[in-house]
Amino acid sequence: MNLPEQWIWLPKEHFPNEQTTKYSAFLGGDYRQVIAEFKREYSFSQKVIRARVRVSGDTYFELYLNGEFVCTGPACVGGDFMSNERVRPNFYAWELDLHSDSDTLEFFARVRMLPRKISEYSKGHGGFMLAAELEFDDGTTTVISTDESWKARQNLAFTSSTLYDGRLGVSAYYPAEVITDLWNAQTAPTPPCIEETFFGEDITVAPHEKKEIVLDYDRIHTAYVGVHAVAKGDVSVETLCREQTESPMGMTFIFDRDGYARSPVFFSVGNITVKIKNSADTPAVVRIDLISTHYPVDRVAMTVTDDGDMNDVLDICRHTLKICRQTHHLDSPRHSEPLACTGDYYIDALMTSFTFGDMRLAEFDALRTAELLRHNDGRLFHTTYSLIYVSMLLDIYKFTGKLSLLTDCKDALLLLLRRFETYIGENGLIETPPDYMFVDWIYIDGISMHHPPKALGQTCLNMFYFGALGAAAEIFDVLGESAVAKDCISKRELLRTAINSILFDSEHGVYFEGLNTPTEEHLLAQYMPQNTSKRYYMKHSNVLAAYYGVCDDQLSCELIRKVMTDECEGEIQPYFLHYLFEAIFRCGLRERYTRELAERWKEPVLAFRKGLVEGFVAPEPGYPFDHSHAWGGSPLYSLPKAFTGLLINKAGYDEITLSPSLCGYKSARVEIPTPHGDVICQLEEDKNPTVTCPAAIKLNCDADCIVITV
Repeated sequence: MNLPEQWIWLPKEHFPNEQTTKYSAFLGGDYRQVIAEFKREYSFSQKVIRARVRVSGDTYFELYLNGEFVCTGPACVGGDFMSNERVRPNFYAWELDLHSDSDTLEFFARVRMLPRKISEYSKGHGGFMLAAELEFDDGTTTVISTDESWKARQNLAFTSSTLYDGRLGVSAYYPAEVITDLWNAQTAPTPPCIEETFFGEDITVAPHEKKEIVLDYDRIHTAYVGVHAVAKGDVSVETLCREQTESPMGMTFIFDRDGYARSPVFFSVGNITVKIKNSADTPAVVRIDLISTHYPVDRVAMTVTDDGDMNDVLDICRHTLKICRQTHHLDSPRHSEPLACTGDYYIDALMTSFTFGDMRLAEFDALRTAELLRHNDGRLFHTTYSLIYVSMLLDIYKFTGKLSLLTDCKDALLLLLRRFETYIGENGLIETPPDYMFVDWIYIDGISMHHPPKALGQTCLNMFYFGALGAAAEIFDVLGESAVAKDCISKRELLRTAINSILFDSEHGVYFEGLNTPTEEHLLAQYMPQNTSKRYYMKHSNVLAAYYGVCDDQLSCELIRKVMTDECEGEIQPYFLHYLFEAIFRCGLRERYTRELAERWKEPVLAFRKGLVEGFVAPEPGYPFDHSHAWGGSPLYSLPKAFTGLLINKAGYDEITLSPSLCGYKSARVEIPTPHGDVICQLEEDKNPTVTCPAAIKLNCDADCIVITV
C-alpha cells in the first residue's frame, strides 16, 4: 500500500521527559518505562466494509479496533549481541486487511517505548503510526492517518517493567504531536502473531485476606498475563510465571477499584503462582487470564509412528516450535534472544518445513540476518552461526524455490565470505577469528564450549567454514555466477587439504578439536580465552567431518561409529545432535542409527511433557535449563527425512527423490508440506511403501514404491 504516513507521539510540551529511549535492552542507562496510549474515533455517513491498514510502533504496541484486539507489533528487526549502541537502519510495519460492518471506527493503541526483551529494538524515540484506506459499502474509498486529531496520553500505572499500579491512573488526553519519521518502516512480509486467551476462574479474596494459588497449564506458552479485578480498596496481585520451578518472571498488579490490566511483555509460562493481598474492607474478586501468542498456524503436517512415546516426543517438539515462532524465531520465549542465534533458527526453519510448511517467517529471518551482516561488515557475534547462515539461506531456497531470496541476500553473503578470508592463516586454516563460538552448551575441563579456546573450537569452526563454502558455491551457481562458485569450490578444496593434513590424527583415527598454539595477545577478549596446552579428541569435530564430507565416505562412516559407541570423548547436547542426524543420513546409515539416536529424546523429554528441554546434560551444576527451546527439536525434521529419504533435486519441490525406509520402526506415516501440496508417505512392515504425490512434482522413487498421483 502506498499511503500517506505520519508518526505521532506524546506532545513534548506536556511530556518533556517521555520522548527518548535506548536502542536496545542490552544498553544501560536510566531509562524509564513509558506507556503511551492513542485513540481516534471516525464517524461516517455509511458503513465501512473494509480497512486496509498499515501500522507500526516503537518499541511495542497493541492495536484495538472498536474495542476488539487486532494485533501486537511491530515485527522484530532481529538484532545481534553487538553494535546495539548504533541505530539500525531497518524497522517494520504490518499491513492488515480488516473487515467491518459499522459506520464508526474507533482505534486505540497502547505503545511501550522501552526495549525490554533483548530481541527488541528501538530507534531511540517513542512513536506510533497508522494509515488506512477505508472502503465503504457503495464502493467509494477514503484515506485516514495518525495526525494531530488523534488523542494521546500516558498510562501512569505502568511504573516499571514489573509493576502496574492502577491507583496512579492515566494522564489527561492531549492532541498527539506529529513527529519526524525516523523509522521509514518497511513492510513485514509476514502476518502478525495471533492470540488465544485461556480464561481463569474467579478467585474471591475476603477482606484483609492473603491468598496464594498456583495456576498450572498442560503446556508451556509464550503468553501475556491479563488480570481482572473487582475491588473497592487496595488489592495487590503478584503473578510469578515459571516454566517449571526456576526463578520466576512476572509482574505485580495493584488495583483500588474495578479494572483490568495486561502485561506489556510476554513470558514463558508453564505455571503461574498468584499471590493476592486484599487490603480493603470488602471482598475482592480476581481473575488471571493467560494470553497465548504465536505466529499463525494454518497447517500442521504430522509424522506418526507405531511408537507412542516417540509420537509424544514429536508432539512436544512441534508445540515448542510453535511457541518459538513469534515475529522472528526465538531460541525460547524465556530467553528471547536476538536473530543472531542463527544456529537455533536454522534448525527451527528445517523443522518448520516438515511441520507447518509456511516458510515466510524463515525467509524473513534470512533477510533480516542479511541486514545484520550489512550493518556490521559481514560479522555476526557468533562465528559458527555466521557460517551456518549460508546453509540456512540455501535450504530455505530449496524449500521455497524463491530465487529473490538469494538475490536479495547475495551482497551480505559476499561480505560474510570476504570477512572469513581474512581469518585464514599461512597454514590454510582459520587461525585469527574473533572467537570460536558457538560449539555446544557443555563444559570440558571447566571450559565452556559456548566460547571455547582454539584447542576446543578451531576444528569445528573450520568444518563449518568448509560447509559454508560448499553451500555458497551452490548459491552462486544458481545465480549464474559460475566464476564466484568456482572460487568457493577452490577455497573449499584448499581448506579440505589443510584440515586433513593438520587436524586429523592418524594414530587415533579421528580429528582433534584444534591446535595448541598460543592465541596472540591482541586477539584475546571476553569470548576469546587464551589457548590450552591439552589436545582434545571430541565428538563434535568428527560429527561435522562426516556431515560435511571433509573426509572420504569410508572414514566418515567409521567416525560415526566411534561417535555412536562413545569411542570419542564428550557429551553432545540436543542442538548438536542435529548434525549427527544429518551425518547419519548423508553417509547412508539411517537404517542403522536413526532410531537409536532418536531414543535419546525419550527419557529427558517425556519426564517433562510441557515443552522441549534446552539440553540433556547440565553444563554446570545448578544450571536451570529452560523447557521451551526449539533448537533441540531436530527429530521433528530428521525423522520424517529419514523415513522418506527425501532429496530436493529442484528448488521448490519441483523435483524430488524418495527412498522410503522404516529405520527400525514397524510403521510410519509422514506428511511433507510443499508449495504444490502435501507429499504423503505410508510405511508398514512387510508392505511396499505408498507415496501420494502432487502431479506438479516430478517424483523419483524406489521401484518398490506404490505411487499415487493427485
